[in-house]
Amino acid sequence: MWHKSSHSPSGGDCVEVAEGATTLVRDTKHRDLGHLEFDPTEWAALVRAAQVQ
Repeated sequence: MWHKSSHSPSGGDCVEVAEGATTLVRDTKHRDLGHLEFDPTEWAALVRAAQVQ
């Protein structure tokens, strides 16, 4: 199931995430363009990098 952060603005400038065996990420304004897929190691690295920023 796709969800977005409660910290996301209501204007639609955000990403949605679907978590399972892999994590899927897509742009809410361009859902038709597909999604990115991350394995657990890649997703953890992305989250760590985002927290540093």
